[in-house]
Amino acid sequence: MALSGEQWSIAYNDHEATIVAVGGGVRAYSYRGRPVVATYGDEELAPGWAGHVLAPWPNRIRDGKYTFGGEEYQLPINEIPTNTALHGFVAWAEWSAVDLTDTSVTLECRLPARIGYPWTLQLRTRWSVGPGGLRAAHTVSNLGTQAAPFGLGTHSYLIAGELDDIAQATLHVPAKTKLQLDKQRIPVGSGAADLDEPTVLGATVIDDAYGELRRGSDGKAEVRLADPVSGSAVTVWMDESFDWVHIYTSDGLEGDRKRASVAIEPTTCPPNALATGEDLIELAPSEAWFGVWGIRPE
Repeated sequence: MALSGEQWSIAYNDHEATIVAVGGGVRAYSYRGRPVVATYGDEELAPGWAGHVLAPWPNRIRDGKYTFGGEEYQLPINEIPTNTALHGFVAWAEWSAVDLTDTSVTLECRLPARIGYPWTLQLRTRWSVGPGGLRAAHTVSNLGTQAAPFGLGTHSYLIAGELDDIAQATLHVPAKTKLQLDKQRIPVGSGAADLDEPTVLGATVIDDAYGELRRGSDGKAEVRLADPVSGSAVTVWMDESFDWVHIYTSDGLEGDRKRASVAIEPTTCPPNALATGEDLIELAPSEAWFGVWGIRPE
């Protein structure tokens, strides 16, 4: 069996995707035979959290410390260089399929209470492909008797058309603000966003959170990565449940993966939200949160 666990293939016309048990996310997605997201092999761990669901918090928590309901908590530190708690617990948990069709698979994961995060959550994601591309619908329920702090994100790496390097690609992030991050990659302020118009990436290094997303009349924000050479493009859209998007130009990946794709990560909250409370979701007992995002190749 692959290191990413059980695999489920779903397809609709020219759209094909592979969803995996470990991380509950998308391992591969192609349109008309062209890869849309960066994939990885059977004997590899998902490089750079590729395709994984990130919960009960996305991004980094400074020193793994936070306070909620008057109690102080310490999370495990899993990014040693920054001394932070990164991307929650379910990204390396094993999810189970509870419904499967030719065009969709629904996965579930129960996150038990533990030291540092003493709340029990039930997570469900329905992955589907259709005329509009790949769609992810997330539901998170609080199974406990106390309010639970919570955030969610995802971590797919998008490929710009036929390009092997993102230098010639253009990126458009419709945001008003970009967070200023310190050496721990924790916000210490904010400024004007720098990708509010389609921008050639060149040698620009990005590992930043963008907020105040501009939305269309349907409430969706759309981040677009394009290959001006072939005319191909891919859009990551997110509904109003996702107030932030994190952009990462894959500079930390190794070998041919370095700067070959762009991680476009819809998130419900900015880095360090468990500690600051900014846009943190508080799930009441028996309450459920719902959010939807997707990938649309052009």
